[in-house]
Amino acid sequence: MHSLKGCATRRAGEAKDAAEMTMTPRQRITAALQHRQPDRTPMFEYVLQSPLADVFLRRPYAVCHWQEAVKKLGWAAAVRQAAVDQLDLAQMLGHDMLYVVPNAPPPGPRAQETPAKPPPDDPVERVRLRNRQVPRRAFADEQLLIYAHLKDEMTRRGVDLPILAPAWFHGVWTDVDLMQTMLLAPQVACEHFALATQRALACVDAYARVGIDMIGVGGDFAGNRPIISPEAYRRFIAPEVAKVTRRIHEADSYAVNASDGNLWPVIDDFLIGCGVDGYAEIDFHAGMDLRRLKAAYGRRITFFGNLDCGSVLSFGSPQDVRRHVIDCIEAGAGDGGHVLCASNAITASVPLANYLAAVNAYRDFFGIPKLDVRC
Repeated sequence: MHSLKGCATRRAGEAKDAAEMTMTPRQRITAALQHRQPDRTPMFEYVLQSPLADVFLRRPYAVCHWQEAVKKLGWAAAVRQAAVDQLDLAQMLGHDMLYVVPNAPPPGPRAQETPAKPPPDDPVERVRLRNRQVPRRAFADEQLLIYAHLKDEMTRRGVDLPILAPAWFHGVWTDVDLMQTMLLAPQVACEHFALATQRALACVDAYARVGIDMIGVGGDFAGNRPIISPEAYRRFIAPEVAKVTRRIHEADSYAVNASDGNLWPVIDDFLIGCGVDGYAEIDFHAGMDLRRLKAAYGRRITFFGNLDCGSVLSFGSPQDVRRHVIDCIEAGAGDGGHVLCASNAITASVPLANYLAAVNAYRDFFGIPKLDVRC
């Protein structure tokens, strides 16, 4: 790790360069994705939850207080408020892009409950039943309303932030039935993942209609190590994710694979085999070292991360956080290919002082005025 004194010297030079070639957020993200050097490392927040979001907004964050927002405003107005809140947070914190999930559908009449049949005893039969019941579409058209509101609001404000949206349907995390089926009845597991691909492709097509820039693919399959074998990942998951990636590229968007955990045993399949452009949820705590990733794949893959939200941001001191942020910026530097963000969600475990330390370490590194939040 470089000393803070050394960082300050280099920071002054980078700030001067940035002043001479200031980019827009879209230009900055595009440079990172195309492995060109931006004026500074772009940054955003993957998921910022309450209570910190409430503190920054000085009001309840509609995304995290959804039912209350719908009750108070009505569904349509609540969707618009969620879009406004996300854009307000992004502008306040200086984000260069947004991660936005489809909004919840409008409330409908409660379906009449019928007695549920007991599930089969056999895990393979349970997965077979799930395959028969899975919807072919991931969401209804009205769940894209938030993207329309965001684009309208950005036009009104004169800002243009690229959007990352999710299509992760190929994870296996906690799905014990599926993992057993992968061993006991591979053809049933293949059907499960093929159906997941159908849903993901429907998402891609829907996102293309509303102009989404980056689409998340894959899904969680690892903790301190992968919870399935590398052979199973190559057989069941990587080929299906690659199909989704191809459709994303046909739509002129970028594909970003995501999973927490230690992915080293399958990293080449996860990145190159799936044909993706980016890697999100880079799990620092599980051993996914950004310098090593950058050295091996930095000319092909853009890395979104990898600030350790579960340990350093949650339980370190503000000084620990500051050093961690600077080290992460330096680990990802060179020829674009890095967007600074946390490895996953900023939850209630992250103190306000630590989050401000992270934001202001970034700002100080690049000569941007500090964010001052008084509660």
